[in-house]
Amino acid sequence: MGWQDRTVRLIGEEAVEKLNRARVAVFGVGGVGSFVAEALVRAGVGTLLFVDGDCVEESNLNRQLIATRENLGIPKAEVARARALSINPDADITALNLFYDESTADQIDLSRYDFVADCIDSVPSKLLLIERAKSAGCRVVCAMGAGNKLDPTAFEIADIEKTTVCPLARTVRQQLRKRGVRGVKAVFSHELPYRIAPGAPGSISFVPGAAGNIASEDVVHMLYEMGVETGIDLDACIATARLAAELTGHGGESYILRAGKSSDLIKK
Repeated sequence: MGWQDRTVRLIGEEAVEKLNRARVAVFGVGGVGSFVAEALVRAGVGTLLFVDGDCVEESNLNRQLIATRENLGIPKAEVARARALSINPDADITALNLFYDESTADQIDLSRYDFVADCIDSVPSKLLLIERAKSAGCRVVCAMGAGNKLDPTAFEIADIEKTTVCPLARTVRQQLRKRGVRGVKAVFSHELPYRIAPGAPGSISFVPGAAGNIASEDVVHMLYEMGVETGIDLDACIATARLAAELTGHGGESYILRAGKSSDLIKK
């Protein structure tokens, strides 16, 4: 398998082949989304869509994986695509230089994708994407606020109904309730927002990456629920972890244990 040899050693050839056939759309390839995009291509996902209407700016250099001085002014989606193809030139990667909203949503057929990663900052666009993805039968994982945060260990993944502290998660949660949308996974931080200056949210290098990479743990769920044989009995793992937590009196640290399986999100 060449460059995928280490992945094969972990999950097996059949799982890697199914990842190669998987189709994932990433909306927003900035602070969090650039790490999600890179994790997906390095995992071997064969078909990817990157959607972002922004261009790389100097202010992105402190935290966005795709940002370098050489690509300032270039559309982020195109930079992400070029970077991904430099890792896996055989991947089928499409870059759309647009902001996802009511005026552009019809340009993208979400039913073509197995999974949607929502890394958009705009609340109206987030809500629109979640609703359309759910209607199209796509699994969705949503990144909440990573700005004004300093603790990368404070991020976790859970049903959005169980999110706490995060102001963006609260707003999205309330709006989804009004729309009757349930069963949405979210990566969020339970750290109180921190800032020392007014204006745009502050940020630092290691926080967006932590949020993006935590979303990667949800890949186990995706593999399991897409029928990929990993050799892992996920039900047994979760049951054992919960039993150990009860016996020891200490909660498990796994994000999967906290969130549960996606198929267990009964509020759909």
